[in-house]
Amino acid sequence: MQISSTFPLPPGKLPPGLLAVLLAGLPTDDPRLLVGPTVGEDAAVIDFAAGATELLVAKTDPITFATDEIGYYAVNVCANDVAVTGATPLYYLPTLLLPAGQSDMDLAGRIFEQVGAACRQLDIVVAGGHSEVTVAVRQPVIAGAMLGSVARDQFVRSGGARAGDGILIAGSVPVEATSILARERRAELVARGWSTEDLDRAAHFLHQPGISVVAPALAAARAGLVTAMHDPTEGGLVTGLAEMALASGVGMEIDLDSAPVHAISRRLCAEWGLDPLGSIASGSLIATCAPDVVEELIRVWRECGWQGTVIGTVTHAGEGMFAVRDGRRDRFPAFTSDELTRLWTD
Repeated sequence: MQISSTFPLPPGKLPPGLLAVLLAGLPTDDPRLLVGPTVGEDAAVIDFAAGATELLVAKTDPITFATDEIGYYAVNVCANDVAVTGATPLYYLPTLLLPAGQSDMDLAGRIFEQVGAACRQLDIVVAGGHSEVTVAVRQPVIAGAMLGSVARDQFVRSGGARAGDGILIAGSVPVEATSILARERRAELVARGWSTEDLDRAAHFLHQPGISVVAPALAAARAGLVTAMHDPTEGGLVTGLAEMALASGVGMEIDLDSAPVHAISRRLCAEWGLDPLGSIASGSLIATCAPDVVEELIRVWRECGWQGTVIGTVTHAGEGMFAVRDGRRDRFPAFTSDELTRLWTD
């Protein structure tokens, strides 16, 4: 199908409707491809070797917002998307693009060190990749591919949610946005009166509570409690929920008032009038499960050091998407792009 419109696209992910049309034109028909490119799915699941007990899981993702500690972001974002399928992240292949005229050996060395440190923390091997200096970018960009494996009968889809399931979030939002704002807009925030102590704490959200959700994702999958999991990244919690509903072919009733938002995150977003629920949210995990195991899932997460919060219920597709916000029930909010893009495009 040809796409002929010249209407300019907003920054961020392609709109779901357009993406679905574009994906439909790609060669994806292969019986070994158990989970392929679909709106809302986090990674591919491939039956690579007939009769093998393990399935191959593959994911690729770029980092385009952050520049400070970009290598750490890149590894963890890809590892999260592999882990929410129930797979263990194993091998990483980064493509590093450095801006011509702005890059030196120290910059390249720092980014390589960040990638190495992040991979060591998760027992991931760097299996290959590519690096170059190019006029095609204005800041460092990493687009990485992550490979992992999962037992044949244990993989989880974003599209597995069922009507009647509970909807939960592990962690809080928006962890990644908090770190990015504190790191990339530090000078501006200091000029606005923010203390260096608060900014240091917010910047450290990258590591504490951290943007990795590998631990709660694998714990939930191995306990066999979840029907679906999804890593809400660009577009935040709201977009992540909408993607999961679309992938699953269901509706949702979400109490956004119950979504756990750090006070410092809310305050940072308020500086620019950003909605924290529409801001990049690596560091949290969305999951659905049968209503009779909700408390057990919360217990499993608590045992690995994670807070679990019930934020809604899966409904039938015909019931649509609704949210409770500020005590009022209304249509589910939508964001054409991640809230943080406004700071780089306004």
